[in-house]
Amino acid sequence: MNDQTKVALKGKIIVRTAKYHAHDEANQAKAGDTVEIQEGRPISKTKAWTLTRVVQVAPVL
Repeated sequence: MNDQTKVALKGKIIVRTAKYHAHDEANQAKAGDTVEIQEGRPISKTKAWTLTRVVQVAPVL
């Protein structure tokens, strides 16, 4: 997830990113896909999100 934020003092625009560890039970998502996730109960130490659907499949290079 990318988010552009403006620094208060200088006014410089920076890009912040966040990583979410999501559980994909059906193993349907691949690297680069745009997906929709939903918060749920903790599944493991880092996973508390579940994949709900694949929004857009990544293009094959």
